[in-house]
Amino acid sequence: MFFRQTVVSVAAVLMLAAPAAAQSRSLGPSTGTVRIEQVQAGFIASGEVGGGTLRFRGKSYPITVGGLGIGSIGASRTVASGSVYGLKNRSDFAGAYVQLKEGWAVGGQGGGNIWLRNDKGVTLRLAARRQGLQLSLGADGVVIGFKQ
Repeated sequence: MFFRQTVVSVAAVLMLAAPAAAQSRSLGPSTGTVRIEQVQAGFIASGEVGGGTLRFRGKSYPITVGGLGIGSIGASRTVASGSVYGLKNRSDFAGAYVQLKEGWAVGGQGGGNIWLRNDKGVTLRLAARRQGLQLSLGADGVVIGFKQ
């Protein structure tokens, strides 16, 4: 039963990830950049917590990041950075995102990709560097907020 659920979860993520990767070419011009540092841990279910910086219209805004999901085994420290698409107002950045991720970490080596999208049409496409011991292929619910 466990194996079957895992296979179904991986297949669902792969079906979602392929369109997300292809869609990044049609997102239009980048409207900002983001850098996130977080710690992730999981054994099938996963959790992550961290923070970072949004650069939008020439200004930097500190952010917080937290989430829960499926499709991760192990623990790692992740530094991810990349482009923001579809951001028209700073306030549209904060909120709940769906995250698709794939990556790995063994010691000081590791990498991967992360795609996030919220209900306001904001999309993040990030390249990740990971340190630790982890394998990730899954989906998460992530909440991003602004630090006070």
